[in-house]
Amino acid sequence: MTQADAFKRSAAEAALELIEDDMIIGVGTGSTVNFFIDALGGKRHRIRGAVSSSDASTTRLQALGIEVMQLNDTGELPIYIDGADEATAHRMLIKGGGAALTREKIVAAASRRFVCILDESKLVDVLGRFPLPVEVVPMARSYVAREIVARGIQPVWREGVLTDNGNQILDLHAGAIVDPLTLERELNQIAGVVTVGLFARRPADLLLIGGRDGVRRL
Repeated sequence: MTQADAFKRSAAEAALELIEDDMIIGVGTGSTVNFFIDALGGKRHRIRGAVSSSDASTTRLQALGIEVMQLNDTGELPIYIDGADEATAHRMLIKGGGAALTREKIVAAASRRFVCILDESKLVDVLGRFPLPVEVVPMARSYVAREIVARGIQPVWREGVLTDNGNQILDLHAGAIVDPLTLERELNQIAGVVTVGLFARRPADLLLIGGRDGVRRL
């Protein structure tokens, strides 16, 4: 196991301590979340089930005997555990490297508490080093790209990738994102955009950051 994986696992195991008996929990997507899902398998008889943000996580949860439920049937969730591609100390995030950003944003919005697990390399002073994913309706991809270029941002089509919703991804090379709230709002207003991988309007409530000195809480 690499050092980065060890840090991810330590953050994932710290999140497991927040899970209470009889909970239905939201579960995100990605390499750090996979460590959490694997650890959650040991608690599968203590929880009622999970709401998953992707087909990949659903498959992993079900393989461990954890019931995957539909958000429409569960109502508000007590907690959502997910990772991030970047995070600031203000708990604002870039997500969507795994193309699950829309469902992740929905489950986060439907949860009372959003806990983000990550290794220390993902913590940044300013968002934007990681390309910002935007999920778009396929027929609108070129239009959305032109609108984004007009705003001085370079989009790159993630060719060959379809989201679980059947949509496409544009990765935006936006540089330093000094006002994430405004950029999230403006990009979401472009016709054809499904959602933007900025989690600023609904940031994480808690960051669990695995690193050399153990797990930090922000």
